[in-house]
Amino acid sequence: MNEEFHRIKRLPPYVFAEVNAMKARARAAGEDIIDLGMGNPDQPTPPHIVEKLVEAVRNPKTHRYSMSRGIPGLRKAISAYYKRRFDVDIDPETEACVTIGSKEGLANLAQAITSPGDVILVPNPSYPIHPFGFMLAGAALRHIPVVEGVDNFVETLERAIRHSVPKPIAVIVSFPANPTTQTVTLDFYRPIVELCLKHGIYILSDIAYAEIYFDGNPPPSILQIPEARDITVEFNSLSKTYNMPGWRVGFGVGSKKLIGALAKFKSYVDYGAFTPIQVAATAALNGPQDCVEEIRQMYKARRDALIDGLASAGWDVPPPAATMFVWARIPEPFRAMGSLEFSKLLLQEAQVAVSPGIGFGEYGDEHVRFGLVENVQRIRQACRNIRGFLHRTGNGGDAASKKVI
Repeated sequence: MNEEFHRIKRLPPYVFAEVNAMKARARAAGEDIIDLGMGNPDQPTPPHIVEKLVEAVRNPKTHRYSMSRGIPGLRKAISAYYKRRFDVDIDPETEACVTIGSKEGLANLAQAITSPGDVILVPNPSYPIHPFGFMLAGAALRHIPVVEGVDNFVETLERAIRHSVPKPIAVIVSFPANPTTQTVTLDFYRPIVELCLKHGIYILSDIAYAEIYFDGNPPPSILQIPEARDITVEFNSLSKTYNMPGWRVGFGVGSKKLIGALAKFKSYVDYGAFTPIQVAATAALNGPQDCVEEIRQMYKARRDALIDGLASAGWDVPPPAATMFVWARIPEPFRAMGSLEFSKLLLQEAQVAVSPGIGFGEYGDEHVRFGLVENVQRIRQACRNIRGFLHRTGNGGDAASKKVI
C-alpha cells in the first residue's frame, strides 16, 4: 500500500514548486515580489465576451449538460476562423472538437491513441503537457533538442525515426513555441509532412500563440499544407488570444480519424465546457477582433520594456518574434549553477520570479523564461532590481557558487 501509483511515479519532480514555495514565503514576509513566472494573462477578458457569457448564463436551458464535442455554433465559429485566418476549410461536424483548454485536448488525445510503449517524438525544451500527456498514457518519449534553433529539426527528426524501435506513432510540433518563442514559416512544415506521410506518423500541432506575434508575419498553420490534414490534429486555445485563461476553452481541428478518436474518448470522460462559456467563445471568434490587436500590442510593449531593461542591466537577450514570453540564456557567470538555482537566486536577490528552464526539459537548463504578465512599469522595476543584483555581484562573483536555501 506504500508503493507509488505507476503513472504518477513516471512524472519527474515538479521543479517549479521550489520557486513557488520561496515566492510564497517572501510574500508572507512582506517582500514585493514581481512575478514573471507563470504564463497567466493578467488583463480582463474583453467586455463583449463577458457580456455574452452573462446573457447566456441567464438562460436556464444552458445550465444542463453540454456537448463533449462542443456546441454546433462554436464548431462553426472555429471553422470560420480557420477559413478567415489560414484559408483552410474545416468541416465543423467531423474535423473540429471543442476542448476544455488545449492542454486537456492534448492529454485526452494522448490517452485515446497511445498504447503502452508507443514512441512519441517531442521537442525539448517544450511545454510540459507535450511530453507528459503521452508519458501518462504509457508512451516512451524520444526528445528532439531545439534549444539552439530548428535549422536541424528535420534532420534530427529523420534520425530519430530511423533509430526508434518501435517506430514512432506521432511527433509534436509547436510554433510559436513555449518556452523558446521560436517561430517558423510554412516551408518549415513541408518536409515534416512528407516524412510523416512516408512513415505513417501522426503530427500533433499546438499553435496556442498563433495570434501573439510582433513582426507583422502571422504564424502559419501546418494544415495550410493540404497533405497534412489526414495525419494532423492542430490544437489552439482562446486563453492568450482573448485573455480567457480561466475560462478553459480551446479546440482541436484536422484529421477526421484523430478528431473522431478524441471526441469518442471525451464522450466517456466529460460533458464538455459549460455551455455559456462555449457561447461566449463563439462570440469571441465571430465578433470584432480589435481586442486581439490590442492584446498583441500590449505584449509587444511589455516585451520591448523587458528586452531594453535587461540590456541596460548588461543581460543581452534577443527579442522574441511571438508569444507572451522571453526566453533568456542565463548570464555566463551564473550558467554553471543551473536554471533552478539561478531562478531562486534571482528571487532572493532581485525579488523577481521567473520559470527555470529545466522545468521544460533538460535542454532548457541554461535558460530562464520570463512571462510578460506584469505591466510596463512593473517590468521596468523588475529590470532595475535585476540590474542592481548583477552590479552588486559583479555579474557573478561569489553569488555564482551560492546555494540558495
